[in-house]
Amino acid sequence: METSAPQRKRAAAVLVVALLALLASAVYGAGALDAFDLSRFASPGAESGRAGEVLWEEFGTGAPNVVLLARAADGDVDSVDSVAAGRALTAELAGYPGVVGVRSYWTDGAPTLRGEGGASALVLAHVPGDATEVRARVLPGLTEAFSREGGALAVDVGGSDELFRQAAGLARGDFLTAEAIVLPGLLVLLLLLYRRTVAALLTLGVGVLSVVATLALLRVVAGFTEVSTFAANLTLVMGIGLAVDYCLFVMTRFREESAAGASIEDAVRAATARAGRTVLFSAGTVAVSLSVLLLFPFPFLRSFAYAGILVPVTAGLGAVMVLPAALRLWGRRVVRATTQSTGEGRWHRVVTGVMRRPVLTGGLALVVVLLLASPFLGVRFGVPDERALPAGAPARVVTESIGEAFDVEESDALQVVTTAMEPGDDLAAYAAALSMVDGVAQVDSAAGRFVAGARVGEGDPGRAHGASTWLSVVPGSERLDADGPGLVAEVRAVGAPFAVLVGGYPAELADFRDAMLDRLPLVLLLILAATVLILFLMTGSVLIPVKATVLNLLSLAVMFGALVWVFQDGHLAGVIGFTPQGSFEPSIPILMFCVAYGLSMDYEVFLLSRIKEEWDRTGDNIAAVARGVQRSAPLVTMAAAILALTFAVYATGDVVFLQMLGVGMALAVLVDATLIRGVLMPALMRLTGRANWWAPGPLRRLHARIGLRE
Repeated sequence: METSAPQRKRAAAVLVVALLALLASAVYGAGALDAFDLSRFASPGAESGRAGEVLWEEFGTGAPNVVLLARAADGDVDSVDSVAAGRALTAELAGYPGVVGVRSYWTDGAPTLRGEGGASALVLAHVPGDATEVRARVLPGLTEAFSREGGALAVDVGGSDELFRQAAGLARGDFLTAEAIVLPGLLVLLLLLYRRTVAALLTLGVGVLSVVATLALLRVVAGFTEVSTFAANLTLVMGIGLAVDYCLFVMTRFREESAAGASIEDAVRAATARAGRTVLFSAGTVAVSLSVLLLFPFPFLRSFAYAGILVPVTAGLGAVMVLPAALRLWGRRVVRATTQSTGEGRWHRVVTGVMRRPVLTGGLALVVVLLLASPFLGVRFGVPDERALPAGAPARVVTESIGEAFDVEESDALQVVTTAMEPGDDLAAYAAALSMVDGVAQVDSAAGRFVAGARVGEGDPGRAHGASTWLSVVPGSERLDADGPGLVAEVRAVGAPFAVLVGGYPAELADFRDAMLDRLPLVLLLILAATVLILFLMTGSVLIPVKATVLNLLSLAVMFGALVWVFQDGHLAGVIGFTPQGSFEPSIPILMFCVAYGLSMDYEVFLLSRIKEEWDRTGDNIAAVARGVQRSAPLVTMAAAILALTFAVYATGDVVFLQMLGVGMALAVLVDATLIRGVLMPALMRLTGRANWWAPGPLRRLHARIGLRE
């Protein structure tokens, strides 16, 4: 039957509501980037955070997060002109709104603040507040006001917050650039795939709706909790990619039903019932995979969880509600005059050949996968530094200049604080012991300045009052770069005559890493268990979810192997345009694991839905695998190519974190959709035979009761 007038009216109403939602979301979501927050690598409630709170409450200061690198025009920071200019610069910074705790070489006299050769010196300061307050509201004006050339001193602004402020700005630019590249590129690909303009526009339209609606919803979320600006980047690539994937699946099924002689209305119903069920399974799997990021107590990672839940929901609803309504109205303009056969095509022949020799073909594919994954055995985890920015970025240039001229990290000093000091406690002995820790260049305290256990300078009485005092433990660059977390642990292990808290930027990074690694086993267990449960509800099988999990982990191993080979070891650095750091900051691989795992399951769901459909119809395992792959593999391959394109755009960006996400995810989806699903999966399905569909009696009865069906 054709679509009736009432049905057309209902379809038109759905499209009107969708259009209004798109317009409202576009208006409201336009301010989303401004509503998002900037985040620090910090663990709420950690020792480093408590130390910072005590330092602020008791002394009104904090760890330096603003650094001015001053270079003397005459090459001597001790000349009369340089000293006068340096003291004036220090006073000017101390008077800048929102700045506290200012000290410099000219006011403090610390040799660690004087560069090698005496041509440069540092001014350090603390700007209190969260990352958004510091980076978005204070630093832009401060950086402009204090960056200067000419005069007795040339000044550049750096520091940890300035580094990440510039990284966030570059990421925002990458987001806008990606939008300008991805949308036209996808439209061209969809036109080549569909050969119908209406089909391409409808698919891309659902993708745009998903992105815009998610950004608007994220802005709502930002009204209640912190949402990182980097969530926008994930929203773009996943929103477009998943929406296109889901629409491809529904559209392909609609065309198949139409080619088989079904009317427009019947084809829409069949496509929505069968492909729609698969889309909802896939959306649920992706959402679950990313929702586990909520278990981490870090706003940065939780922001990706919010985006990872909202994107598949908006994309899935667009594919099963908006697209079917559009097909009811314009289905005739979507159906091609001739439709590719779903019989024994190229993929059927490939899969049949694989299953003829499953041990040989599967074994060879496994060897290739393991070889590609092998670099991951050499992975090293570290902390982020200036190399996350492109060469030439102002904050990176400042940091590198400081590293060349100063052999200690005064701006990265550990802050040791206490509110429990009693008369008679030997503060000097404790400070001396801290200065003996391997890699510590200097310790400043109220009892004096200590180097290698000896007192070399006067103490600062402002560092103590009543039962409270604080010490600065200044690390050497070499030790901090080689093993920052180890240095923090050794400082904390030094026996103190009173209870102490150790803070500062290196301690914040160490606490962040430790808290993340502590939660990691639980996160991995939950993501694996949840996706196994979803696949069981879909298939009623015990073995298939387990095999899917193993294949997913192999796919992820290839991704991580490539990341180590490219970004840690530096291969292709000149091609992509980045500076290898020699290690990974662990939060990015964890994020990529969750995203890639969800997307891998996305393709698994697509394939299994068609294979199970054939199995239920024929009861022939080999035929079901071959026909199911033939029906779904062309779609999965095209979907993977489109999703890889959306991720690969970020490989051309300026921030290493986003380049890693782009390269790693693009490779993961391509390998997963071809080598893993095209060779290893059918080989395993052939070897396990009818056992693929087995489940013990109690689980069979459970699936009969609660299993998800059309």
